[in-house]
Amino acid sequence: MAEHSAYPVGLRLAGRRVVVIGGGQVAQRRLPALVAAGADVLLVSPSATPSVDAMAETGEIRWERRRYEDGDLEGAWYALIATRDRAANDAASAEAERRRVWCVRADDAEAATAWTPATGRVEGVTVAVLSGNDPRRSAAVRDAVVEGLRDGSLTRNRPRTPGVALVGGGPGDPDLITVRGRRLLAEADVVIADRLGPRDLLDELPPHVEVIDAAKIPYGRYMAQEAINNALIEHAKAGKAVVRLKGGDPYVFGRGMEELQALAEAGIPCTVVPGISSSISVPGAVGIPVTHRGVAHEFTVVSGHVGPDDPRSLVDWASLAKLTGTLVILMGVDKIGLIAEALVRHGRPANTPVAVVQEGTTASQRRVDATLATVGETVRAAEIRPPAVIVVGEVVNVAAPAAPAA
Repeated sequence: MAEHSAYPVGLRLAGRRVVVIGGGQVAQRRLPALVAAGADVLLVSPSATPSVDAMAETGEIRWERRRYEDGDLEGAWYALIATRDRAANDAASAEAERRRVWCVRADDAEAATAWTPATGRVEGVTVAVLSGNDPRRSAAVRDAVVEGLRDGSLTRNRPRTPGVALVGGGPGDPDLITVRGRRLLAEADVVIADRLGPRDLLDELPPHVEVIDAAKIPYGRYMAQEAINNALIEHAKAGKAVVRLKGGDPYVFGRGMEELQALAEAGIPCTVVPGISSSISVPGAVGIPVTHRGVAHEFTVVSGHVGPDDPRSLVDWASLAKLTGTLVILMGVDKIGLIAEALVRHGRPANTPVAVVQEGTTASQRRVDATLATVGETVRAAEIRPPAVIVVGEVVNVAAPAAPAA
């Protein structure tokens, strides 16, 4: 049998009996895929890992807490044998052979009648790789193919979905965009990008892709946002795949809902791809956790683009000052002095630690530390410029401050 290659086939196990013998690490890895396939899974094992136990507790699988017995494979379509007992494995394998049940053995691939391929799934495509008894090679090939499908570098025959995708590009590091966002970028005809998006990703786009700087869209009598909405609609109605690439997350001070509403009114289908928000990722990039046990049980994200005394402000700064957790301020560089004064005036201690992180997660990242009493002057002296994320609270001192920028 070893001289012949395996015949690949996709098993449709929905509603069909699958028996897993052994509740250890192998079962823990394989069970989720079997459950996702809709299989009627019976686990036979005297013990199981906590994760497998949880699957039984939630009813995803049935678990008989005992050792394997002859007859356990009756009515099974597929069996996974994964115990440390060689004799039990041999007996179960022999029963599978008698009953013509396809059987995978974790301990002895040559004694099995089926092999588990290295698998990956991308947008409805299943990649399964077999390379005999070399699982590392299988996994490496699988990973390469899956990554190519995800980032669009491998051609796929897939239905082209017209419309617009609002893609959150993350805080700036091109590696922090989501897999789905990167794939949609690779499939785009037109990309309308914010300056705060991950700009390095634009260099990866094919030459035929039209890249439009949202800040440079001529808007004449229209407001800038209206002009962006119109550009999205115009290109989508021309039958192009359009990506609106934003920094962070589209719905965290990104006006994503405004664009979605405009597209809906125009009858344009829209996909929203969440992004990693700078409110969490940028503090994390400099070693600041927005929550920490015994230090902060909540964090609040606010916009600082208008000052506390501006009638347009929707932020209740007096209430924020009374909170003891972490305050994350976005778009607040120009107003941080006024914001700090308001927080102190309403009761937040003047010595509360503050960290300001400019261009977080990028090669230009820099951090300066201050307190509410000094942050206004510190930001001016350090010539901090947007984009920057400001963190207020004791979490700033949980880890040692980063070395000062040269």
